Amino acid sequence: MTDKVELRQTFEEVCYSLPEIDLHGISKGDDNQPIVLCLHGWLDNAASFIPLMNELNNYQIIAIDWPGHGHSDHRGQDAHYHFIDYVYDLLLLFEFNQWDSIDIVAHSMGGMIASAFAAAFPEKVNSLTLIDSIGFISAKSEETTEQLRNGMLSRLKLKGKRKPIHPNLESAITARRSVSDLTYDDAKLIVERGSLTLEAGITWRADSRLRNTSPYRLTFSQAKQFIKDITTLVQLIYGDKGIEFVELGLTHYGPLFKQFTAHKLHGGHHIHMEQAKKTASIIESFLEKQGDI
Repeated sequence: MTDKVELRQTFEEVCYSLPEIDLHGISKGDDNQPIVLCLHGWLDNAASFIPLMNELNNYQIIAIDWPGHGHSDHRGQDAHYHFIDYVYDLLLLFEFNQWDSIDIVAHSMGGMIASAFAAAFPEKVNSLTLIDSIGFISAKSEETTEQLRNGMLSRLKLKGKRKPIHPNLESAITARRSVSDLTYDDAKLIVERGSLTLEAGITWRADSRLRNTSPYRLTFSQAKQFIKDITTLVQLIYGDKGIEFVELGLTHYGPLFKQFTAHKLHGGHHIHMEQAKKTASIIESFLEKQGDI
């Protein structure tokens, strides 16, 4: 069952009760319009797509909160946040909604998850728009043991550690901005959805385990294979002041896509928030072309 509650003027809260977890998010548009699924990055949430959703029309836009983020459930205490498990969350979401082939817009970590999903399930992805994200975080095979050790030790270190509590929302916004290139208004959107009010103050909704070091990484060879196996049309929209990883990824991964275009805009890692109108225009043009094919 999908529950919908009015959020703002044109937005609705959505909740998808999957077999193992409840995924929450926001949506805009009518059920009879083509679906565009938006997937956020690490420690962000669905609200990071609000500026973009305000500029996109003629589509049913759905932005989810990944497990452990925003309003979505945290994983069980015996589980962790392995990258590949997000791919399964996405598969369950598709099965729940009985979606066939839809368009995906994905930012940062969401782009990596969507890329792996598109490679493994090409029949489910009509097109893929990557926002300041291309390829995967990888490591040399020789670093496998060290990666495992660091990942396990990070779990031990987290035990008993409490989340920080901020005296007010302004303090939480300042903290979020200190580790990102977000503007005040954009940080406020993400913090409002990603925070929880307690008697003592404001704390984060996000599961603390999200900050654990991953116990494994893809090798570069494995990462390239995922990209080679993507058959759908892919476009990248990135900021000229975004993360360096994207510029490097264009060189390493760009030529491996079968159908690929890239657009550089002036801005940072959250270019879809900074340049929502331009980003929306590029996405709409891209989606309209798919309809002409």
